Amino acid sequence: MTSVEEERPRALLAGASRRWVRLLPWAVAFVLCVALLPTTIQVLSVDYGLNGGIASGLAIAQTAPLLLAVVRPLQAWYVIFAADVAGALALIGVDFEERLLWPFPPMEIVGYVGLCITLGLRERRRTLLLVWLATAGANVCLGFVAPHGTDAMSLLLTILSGVTLLLAAALRERYEAQRRLAEQETISEAERGRRTLLEERARIARELHDVVAHHMSVITVQADTAAYRIDGLPPDVQEEFTSIAATARESLGEMRRLLGVLRNEEAHGELAPQPGLTRIGQIVEATVRAGVPVDFTPCDADVTEAVGLSAYRIVQEALANVVRHAPGAPTQVSVSESGSQDSARLTVVVVNGPPPEPPAAPLEEGGTGHGLVGMRERVRIAGGTLEAGPLPDGGFRVAAQLPLTEMDFT
Repeated sequence: MTSVEEERPRALLAGASRRWVRLLPWAVAFVLCVALLPTTIQVLSVDYGLNGGIASGLAIAQTAPLLLAVVRPLQAWYVIFAADVAGALALIGVDFEERLLWPFPPMEIVGYVGLCITLGLRERRRTLLLVWLATAGANVCLGFVAPHGTDAMSLLLTILSGVTLLLAAALRERYEAQRRLAEQETISEAERGRRTLLEERARIARELHDVVAHHMSVITVQADTAAYRIDGLPPDVQEEFTSIAATARESLGEMRRLLGVLRNEEAHGELAPQPGLTRIGQIVEATVRAGVPVDFTPCDADVTEAVGLSAYRIVQEALANVVRHAPGAPTQVSVSESGSQDSARLTVVVVNGPPPEPPAAPLEEGGTGHGLVGMRERVRIAGGTLEAGPLPDGGFRVAAQLPLTEMDFT
């Protein structure tokens, strides 16, 4: 069905923005038909003395296809050209005055010139040249059987058709050149926007590297060297510093991957393995070391990398919010698989109660509000659902369901 619609020809000026311009070719063709049809019948039958039935048939064949020319000018030319030549041959058998034009009467010339305008606005140069050669050839051949001899007026249709085809083709090519220029300007504007985006990405990457990476590196070095710089550290404190250094190094690794994406828009994926369900336990352990009691129920379901990464990021963001906004609050993290084989889903739930006591000062002066937005976007892309909101006791609950089956985008 689509291929048939694509092959359907469009009317002249169908792409114009104004309605009256789109209707203009139809109006002109209709006026020509209404004006030329009775005129042709009258002139051929009365002035030239042609039989009324033959004159009516020739008039219809010479004028009615002008409506078709709005959509299919070349097909209309086949009919009108054949009818004009047939009319010239028919006039040889009647006795008409020498002052009358032959082989093509004036009303036929008017209709043919209007047809040439539609041809010039639609067809290729090669087609236009063949049309003009056919017109000139017919004029020359008919000149050999002219009833009153040939004169300069017999070449009138050849001259007018050639000039009309040339001017209409020049007008069409000028319009096409302007359209291509506008398209190139649009493409250039898009390229400028793309370069601006790349420059902004590179600037953000530099700022992240200069600021965040520096501080994270300092934290890593200080945590790694604490055991050598400070004498008499208890084993549990040394283990805490080791954990801080490992977390900082992991954060640096993730940040470098993000910087790579910002610097290179052609990146189609990460070469390093992405975190999944097996890494959720490490987030929980890091959160416990930060002073938040977490009860974790793991799941060893076989999930795709995308689903595992989404679950990991949801738990990561939810626990980060607990640390920021409810430090010390008891928290439950559960990851489970439910549903049948065809509708299996991974359920991720993070619930925290109210903090034991209000913090002396907030860990962050203000939030961006992007955490929940990011979680919702991840769940939406995966085709799942997310529920997040406060609880009556002052806690907060985040529950996400991610489909384990492949999504059908067909």
